[in-house]
Formats: sequence, structure tokens, C-alpha cells
Amino acid sequence: MTLRKAGFAAATALVLSLTATACGGDSGAGDDKINIGIKFDQPGLGLKTQDGEYTGFDVDVATYVAKELGYDEKDIVWKQAPSAERENMIANGDVKFIVATYTINDERKQRVDFAGPYFLAHQDLLVRADDDTVRTEDDLNSSEMKLCSVTGSTSAQNVNKKFAPKANLINYGGYSECLTGLENKAVDALTTDDSILAGYAAQEEHQGKFKLAGLNLSDEPYGIGLKKGDTELRKQINDALKKMVDEGAWEEAAKKHFGPADYEYEPAPEITETN
Repeated sequence: MTLRKAGFAAATALVLSLTATACGGDSGAGDDKINIGIKFDQPGLGLKTQDGEYTGFDVDVATYVAKELGYDEKDIVWKQAPSAERENMIANGDVKFIVATYTINDERKQRVDFAGPYFLAHQDLLVRADDDTVRTEDDLNSSEMKLCSVTGSTSAQNVNKKFAPKANLINYGGYSECLTGLENKAVDALTTDDSILAGYAAQEEHQGKFKLAGLNLSDEPYGIGLKKGDTELRKQINDALKKMVDEGAWEEAAKKHFGPADYEYEPAPEITETN
């Protein structure tokens, strides 16, 4: 059964009339609106531009899913979903679902459910276009290269604990700082998910400057996070994702946002989050 706006509006109105309280932080969202969490600072995936527009692969996926749920693009209220706040935003009802480079893992599944996955990323390195010094994971651990990641990120923890404990890891506050360091040669490589790296490399001002090393250091299946126990919504989202792939809209979005970086992204993954 497809969730239509009319049904959702009626249900929302009933809840509001019974509780006389609004869902926290809706920022004016009315009965015909849907709150969706994305990243605001990841070029190619989820980005809020200086003009106030929202763009990226995650944005396209979320927009497609919302359309299948009965919402026009103008009905979407985009909510910034920082990594550390995603589970809280879902549990508190601040968003209907989150599409934000949200890796499915057992720890997160203790608090939220996932639909999907809709994309399979891998941890990788971004290096300068003329740099061929790192070809394997072993090169990373034994080299003298300065490796940049973001303080507290899973990627940085993976480097320290799994891939390269001897690497010269430098943690910055954000990936943009790492990218600046890579460009001016303060660091030699930036590491995080290859999809995120491709998004940075595909920016018009960076095209041709950087490349991915292609190391595939981990599997990062991105899922759409939703409230735990909402099996009906999960089925609706999974159906929407399958339709997006079958219609070619998934491939079109991937080429649009990742193509300029020559990023060899994986095909759309099989949906596994069904119960």
C-alpha cells in the first residue's frame, strides 16, 4: 500500500488534534510537507549551495523516494543531519527518513531501521593527479606519506586500528581543510568513503587536480534510516529504490554527480534490509 499525501495529512492532523503538540523542530512544515535528513556539506552527495539549493546523489535519491510516497519536490523540507545526530533525529521524529551517506551497521540498527542499501561505497584515498606512490594497502602503512582525515571519523579510526597503524595520520576539523592541505601539499592524501572523495574531486574548481587511488579499504553500504519498527515505510522506500533502479533514474543520478571525477562506482546494490 502506498502512503499518499492525503492519508499522511489526515493521520498527522489526527495526531495533532489529540496531542495539541507539534513535532519538535518542524520549522513550519505543514500537513503536506515531509522532513528529510541529508548532509549539507558533502559535494556530490548532499550539498546546500550558496544560493540555497540542494544538490547531490543523496538528494536525488531522497527526492525520488519522496515522490513515490506522494510528495512533490516543493513539499520536501530538508533537514541537516550531522553524523552524530542521525539516530536522535529519527527517534525524536524530527525527520521521516535520512539519506546521508548513512552506512548500515549492527550498532546503528540497535536504534533505527534501514531501507536499502541504495549505494555501496568503499574507504579510499584521494591523492594529487600526478601522484602514483600508493598502489596497495601495504604501501599506505609503510610509506612516509602524510595522510589526512577528520577528527572522530570512522575513516580515521579505521586507519589507526585496521589498515595502517604506522601511517602518519593528521586529523583536521573537516574534509574541506584536508582538501586544501592536499592541494597545497601540506598533506599527501585524504581518506574517507570513495563516494565522498569523488564528490569533492568532481567540483568544477577541482576537476583534473586529484584522483582516487582505488584501494577499496572497506565496504560501506549506504541505507536510508527510518524509525525502528516502521516496517510499512521501509517496504515503501525499498519499492521506490527498486523502481528508481529499474527506470534508470539511479544510473542517471550517479553519472550526473560522480562522473566528472572518473569514479568507477559500484552498480546499484541488492536490497537486503527487508526485516
